[in-house]
Amino acid sequence: MDKRKWNDLFQMRVRSQGTALVHDLIMIPVAWYAAFMLRYNLSPPSSDITEHFLSSVIIIVPLQAAIFSLLGLYKGVWRFASVPDIFRIVKAVVIGAVAATVIFFIFSRAEGIPRSVPIIYALTLIILLGGPRLLYRWAKDRHIYLSKGKRVLIVGAGKAGEMLARDMLRDIEKPYHPVGFVDDKKRRIGSEIHRVPVLGACEMIPQIVEENDIEIVMLAVPSANSAQMRRIVGYCEAANVPFRALPQLPDVVSGRVSMSALREVSIEDLLGRDPVLLDWPAIEQSLSFRRVLVTGGGGSIGSELCRQIARLNPAELIILDSSEFNLYAIEMELKKKFNNLQMHCFLGDVTDAPFIEHVFERTNPQVVFHAAAYKHVPMLEHQIRQALRNNVLGTRNVAERADRFGCEEFVLVSTDKAVNPANIMGASKRAAEIYCQNLNARSKTKFITVRFGNVLGSAGSVIPLFQKQIATGGPVTVTDARMERYFMTIPEATQLIMQTVVLGDGGEIFVLDMGEPVKITYLAEQMIRLSGMVPNEDIKIAFTGLRPGEKLYEELFHEKEQLEGTTHPKVLLATHRKVDWQMLNSVLDGLAEACEQVDTTRLKNCLNELVPERGEQLEEKAERDGTNVVYLNS
Repeated sequence: MDKRKWNDLFQMRVRSQGTALVHDLIMIPVAWYAAFMLRYNLSPPSSDITEHFLSSVIIIVPLQAAIFSLLGLYKGVWRFASVPDIFRIVKAVVIGAVAATVIFFIFSRAEGIPRSVPIIYALTLIILLGGPRLLYRWAKDRHIYLSKGKRVLIVGAGKAGEMLARDMLRDIEKPYHPVGFVDDKKRRIGSEIHRVPVLGACEMIPQIVEENDIEIVMLAVPSANSAQMRRIVGYCEAANVPFRALPQLPDVVSGRVSMSALREVSIEDLLGRDPVLLDWPAIEQSLSFRRVLVTGGGGSIGSELCRQIARLNPAELIILDSSEFNLYAIEMELKKKFNNLQMHCFLGDVTDAPFIEHVFERTNPQVVFHAAAYKHVPMLEHQIRQALRNNVLGTRNVAERADRFGCEEFVLVSTDKAVNPANIMGASKRAAEIYCQNLNARSKTKFITVRFGNVLGSAGSVIPLFQKQIATGGPVTVTDARMERYFMTIPEATQLIMQTVVLGDGGEIFVLDMGEPVKITYLAEQMIRLSGMVPNEDIKIAFTGLRPGEKLYEELFHEKEQLEGTTHPKVLLATHRKVDWQMLNSVLDGLAEACEQVDTTRLKNCLNELVPERGEQLEEKAERDGTNVVYLNS
């Protein structure tokens, strides 16, 4: 809360307490006098009654006021008066009436004060004190409906929606006015929450927005999955009003929902998959108090792996990366968050054999997560030497040391582009898979492969590109209207990788059940809409044709890889294909020689020999669209 809001609350409290004190000091003699009048049937008071009233009122007023103060009657604010405040008033009035009666009896045997007067006084004073407080709060709450704040429709009449509406009603600046709720649970429709009605189901959002002059829709459905969010956002877009969302469920559960928690609906909300439940105790048992090496530890996947592993209390976390800045950034971040973390950072290249030898000799890791790789598909299509040197020979370098130094588990981070690869990047990752799977049969180290699709927001992914294009006014470039991709979030990808340490016995390819693929055109349209603009009106979508090495559809497993279930419902197992070990090493040796000689032709031949299915995809690659840009609705 900012300084101005704190000052406003403080001033409101001071004003409320001062007003309450003056009000109560007036009500005490009024109640005392009313008690005398009621006792004598509202007859005109005699001189004796007046004398007894005046002599007693100068005692009861300061006495009752002192008791009010001692019992905290002025700690509350009238605006939020509630049942506990009424109970406090009752308690203070009763104690005051009893104390006054005892004092009157001690000093004058209560002469001239009928026994019924203290009782009538107490009942009257409770009404005179409690009634105005409750009436004031009622009037203030009713004023909400006359406020000038933005008229809000809340999606979700559950706990989160109730808390959001309550925050709006209590906000002293009142920037928002809750007009109603919508909820798909029929039993809630027609009911009221804080006197705000539930007007209908979510599908009625456009109609309700029009009928009630709604200015903004707030999504209070933190547990909604991506499909439900897409449906709700579709209704909001049809209503043509801005919309905001609360954080996801874990953030809401961890603390109170407040107005400041509202955020823009993100593309992750619409494309993210249902959260995958992990066996965290088993993961923690597998990684806690062990020496863990992460190659490519400064990249998108590698850095998130480091964050997740750091929380599990490893004996040592060893981070290796070839980017000076990325390594520095993750080192500084982890030092700030984890004071007791034993961490070693190495700046170097996985293709540098003496360097990798030095790292293993010095740290002797027990678990290796090999995330270091080049991954930009179009760029690597013209950089075959660098792709194979880093992704294949670099993997061989690290895997051989893991075997020789007695590492217990080695997890290769792979990609869906390794399946029936139509590009250099995918083929290089497939070759790395083949090597690790076949080395597993000859090693005490468990070599495990994890394969998944595109990661939302990772470096070089399509989302940052689209964001930049939208920010500059477009066009947003999509290579083909038919193109589809699987998507997952960075945390989900890294947690899946860690889960395989628990599931793997060595030699497996683990594949995440990634649900349905998403059309890139849909992704572009939604990102434009979330920016507050209309696709092909404010921002054009341009189709540019497939780039070198791109496929229309990605696959998660090869037709010859038999899928099997695992103990985790969202993780599948693809059986690997065996390759003659001597032949494999012979080809890899030839690949290394070709890299030294920068022999591109030999490199391609070696790659085709390692990954014969790549040749099957070359025809599809040759049939890509032309390079002319075609605009939609132009």
